[in-house]
Amino acid sequence: MSWKNTVDRACRRALDLTASSIGLVLLSPLFALVALAVKLDSPGPILFRGQRAGRAGEPFRMIKFRTMVADAAHKGPGITSAGDSRVTRVGRMLRRTKLDELPQLINVLRGDMSLVGPRPEDPAYVAGYTLEQRRLLDVRPGITGPASVRFRNEEQLLRGEDWERLYRDQVLPAKLRIELDYLERRSVLNDLSIVMQTVIALFR
Repeated sequence: MSWKNTVDRACRRALDLTASSIGLVLLSPLFALVALAVKLDSPGPILFRGQRAGRAGEPFRMIKFRTMVADAAHKGPGITSAGDSRVTRVGRMLRRTKLDELPQLINVLRGDMSLVGPRPEDPAYVAGYTLEQRRLLDVRPGITGPASVRFRNEEQLLRGEDWERLYRDQVLPAKLRIELDYLERRSVLNDLSIVMQTVIALFR
């Protein structure tokens, strides 16, 4: 690894630690309100811990506020399509505003994830990655990234009876192409720009 890459990685990790620590403290009142809403809306745990492929393909549990019924994993696939009946009333609002993603700051603090990077994918889909696509596993996955901004309303694209094939054959490859391009020009400054793009997209 070059000296430049070493410094870049150290800077990114320092930024992750600082931002996630401050974010968890400042957002703690919002966390409490969302947790209460989830608990009152439907029975089950407040948090959802889904298995994802992390750096080097190592599995980890990605933390989110629960947006689906408690036994959703036994009632359908791991990807959510438009109009999925498993999504709760509060869950729809959390998904629309992306508030369900906030607990991933804990994953960032732990070192499972970074603020910016390729989105972590279900191991079942990662198993089908090409050799080129597996380069994305060389870095920590992120809470947000260029593909996350571009496909912010991904669920709305996944319609019809064959929506999972649409995801595998069209949506996922398109997202991976965007993330591979990001990997080629990855830098701390570029990551900060993506964070700003994410914030702007949330308020549109």
